Amino acid sequence: MASSKKKSVLFICLGNICRSPIAEAVFLRLLNERGVKDQWEVDSAALGTWHIGKTPDSRARKTLKNFGVDDYKHKARAVNKDDFTRYDVIFGMDEANMEELEERKPSNCTAKLKMLGEYDPEKEVVIRDPYYDAGGDLSGFEKVYEQCVRCCTSFLDQS
Repeated sequence: MASSKKKSVLFICLGNICRSPIAEAVFLRLLNERGVKDQWEVDSAALGTWHIGKTPDSRARKTLKNFGVDDYKHKARAVNKDDFTRYDVIFGMDEANMEELEERKPSNCTAKLKMLGEYDPEKEVVIRDPYYDAGGDLSGFEKVYEQCVRCCTSFLDQS
C-alpha cells in the first residue's frame, strides 16, 4: 500500500496575484490530467501583504482562461512560518523571492527552497513578474504561463 502522506508544494511570488497563482493553477491542472491530484497538497502565497484576500490579477485570470483553465479559484495569502515545515518544496520565481525566503526561513525549516525555473528544460531560470506590463497586454502573463507549464511538467516528471 502506498504511503498516505501527500507530497506538497507551495508556489511563492511577491504579491500572490500573478506568477504564483498561475503556477499553482498549472500544477493543479497537470495533477488532474495525470489523475494524481489526491496525492498532492498544492497552494500559493505572497511575500508581501498588499493583495491579501484578493483574487489573482485580471490579466492572470484571463491568461488562465485563454489556456482553458477556467475552474481555478484562489484568494491571495501571505507565506507564514508554518509553511516552511508544512510543504516539501517551496518554489520562488526569481532571485529576490529566494533571498526573501532564505531570510524568513525558520531554524526548523524542512522544506526545500527552490526556484521553479530550475526545472525549465529551456533553462529560463527567472520567471519575471508581469505585473507592471503595460495596460492590458497579456504577453508577459502568457510567457509566465508557458514557463510554468514547462517547469511544473519537468518537476512533476521527476517527482
